[in-house]
Amino acid sequence: MPETLTPDLCVIGAGSGGLSVAAAAAAMGVPVVLIEKSKMGGDCLNTGCVPSKALIAAGKHAEAFRTGARLGIAPQVPSIAFDQVHDHVHRVIAAIAPNDSRERFTGLGVRVIEGEGRFRDAETVVVGDQFEIKARRFVVAAGSKPTLPPIQGLDQTPYLTNETVFDLRERPKHLIVIGAGPAGLELAQAFHRLGSDVTVLEAKTPLAHEDPECAAVVLAALGHEGVAIRSGVTIARVGRTDAGVAVTLGGDPEETIEGSDLLVATGRRPDTEGLGLDAAGVWHEPKGIVVDKRLRTTNRKVYAIGDVIGGPQFTHAANYHAGLVIRHALFRLPIKANADTIPRVTFTDPELAHVGLSEAQARQHHRTIRILRWPYHDNDRALAEGKTRGHIKVVSTRRGRVLGATIVGAAAGELITVWTLAVSRGMNIRVLAGITVPYPTLSEIGKRAALSFFTPRLSSPWLRRLLGWLRRLG
Repeated sequence: MPETLTPDLCVIGAGSGGLSVAAAAAAMGVPVVLIEKSKMGGDCLNTGCVPSKALIAAGKHAEAFRTGARLGIAPQVPSIAFDQVHDHVHRVIAAIAPNDSRERFTGLGVRVIEGEGRFRDAETVVVGDQFEIKARRFVVAAGSKPTLPPIQGLDQTPYLTNETVFDLRERPKHLIVIGAGPAGLELAQAFHRLGSDVTVLEAKTPLAHEDPECAAVVLAALGHEGVAIRSGVTIARVGRTDAGVAVTLGGDPEETIEGSDLLVATGRRPDTEGLGLDAAGVWHEPKGIVVDKRLRTTNRKVYAIGDVIGGPQFTHAANYHAGLVIRHALFRLPIKANADTIPRVTFTDPELAHVGLSEAQARQHHRTIRILRWPYHDNDRALAEGKTRGHIKVVSTRRGRVLGATIVGAAAGELITVWTLAVSRGMNIRVLAGITVPYPTLSEIGKRAALSFFTPRLSSPWLRRLLGWLRRLG
C-alpha cells in the first residue's frame, strides 16, 4: 500500500522555481511535499546557468592574457589545462549544491521525495507505488529539456547538449554549434577563448529575439575574435567521421563542414511528458502548460511556473513566478504575471541585456516614442578600462515613461537592474536623470542617456526667452 500524504502544498520539480516555492512555504510553517525525479537544483545548477557562467569565466581569464596590449601589458598565449577547467566548473556546482540539497530542504521542514511525480486524477499525485499525495494545492515546476531539430543522421551521430557539454574533460579541437541563440553563442565564445576552433550554424538570424542594432555589436565582437558564425544556412544531414563529425549544408553544390564535436543548442521545450496532465484536467500544448495571469491551470488546484509554461526560460523568471504563487496560493492576494518586467541577459562579451518593450514593440503600441542612446566610448570608466564597445538604448513615451531598455557592453547584466525597476514601476525618465551615481562608473552611461531626453528642450526659443528674462532680473 502506498503511503498517503496530505500536505497543503505539493511541488513537482526541484529546480529554481520549485525550490523557491517549497522554501518560502516551509518558512511559514506550511506542510510541503517536494518531488524531484533527477538532481536537486534542476537545470540551472547542474547543466545551465551555473556551469555555463563558470566556463565563461575561465574563457574570460584566458582572453585577458591575449588582450593586454592596450593597457601596456604584453599579450601572451595562455596555457590552458582543459581538464582543470572542467574541474573548476564542477567545483562551482559542488559549492552551490548544498543550498539546493535534499538535506537542507528536509531541515527546513520540506518532505522531499525522489521519484517521478504523476497526476492520477485531478486531486492526486502519485510517485510510483510508494506515495500518493492529496494536497490542497499543486505547483508544477518541471522545467524544460533540450529541443532536438529534425536533422537527418542526428540520431546516429554523437552530439552534445547543455546537459552533456560540461562533462567534457578534453577540449574540442573544432566545435560545431547548431543554433545561434544566447546559449549557443555564449558557449561558442567560451570554447573559442579556451582554444577551440568554433563554427556556429544558424538557420535564421543570430540572436533573432534581440534588438538588431545591439545584437550586431555582439556578433561583430565574436567575429573579430575568430568565431565563425554562418546564418541563413540549411543543414541537410549530419554524420560520424573518423575524426569526429561532419555537417552537410544544403545548397547547390552542398558543402560539408568537419569538426571534432557537435553541440546542439537549438533551444529548450517544456518537460511535460509523464506528468499525467490529462488525468488532472490540466490543458497543455506543445509550447507548454497553459496558465492564466495568476499562473493557474485549467485545474484550479494546480499552478504551473517556470520553463514548463513556455514563457521566458530564466531562473529569475521561475523565482518571480514562485513569489507570485506563494502570494496567491497561501495568502489569496491578487497577482498578475507580467513577462515585460522580466529582464534577460546574453552573457557573451560584450554582454547583451534587455527589459521591457523593444523599439519595434513600442512602435506597435504607442503613436509617438522617444529613443535615447549613449555610447560606452563617452564614459570615463569605460575609457580607463578599455571597454568602450557598446551602448545603451532606452525607449520611452513622448512624455518620458520608460517602456524598455537594451544595453550592449561590459557589465550590461548588472546595469540593466535599474532599468528593470523603472519599467516594472512605470517610472518617468526624470527619475533616472535625477539620481546621483558614483563617478567613475559605467552606471553613468544610463544617466547620460536619461539626460539626453531633455536635450531638445534646451534649444527651445521659449526656454531661451525665459533665461534672458531671468538674467535681466540680476
